[in-house]
Amino acid sequence: MKTATQNTSTSKLVTRFDRELKVILMNDLKAIKAVRDQMMQINANRLSIA
Repeated sequence: MKTATQNTSTSKLVTRFDRELKVILMNDLKAIKAVRDQMMQINANRLSIA
C-alpha cells in the first residue's frame, strides 16, 4: 500500500507531466497552424497569379 508521501510525489509528477505535455502540444499546434497559414498564402498567391 502506498504511503501519503508516495501518493503526493506521484501526484506532483503527474501534474508536472500534464503541464509539460500541454506546453509541447500547444507548441505543436501553433507550428501546425503556422504551416497551414503559409500553405494557404502560397495557394492564394498562385490563384492570383494565374
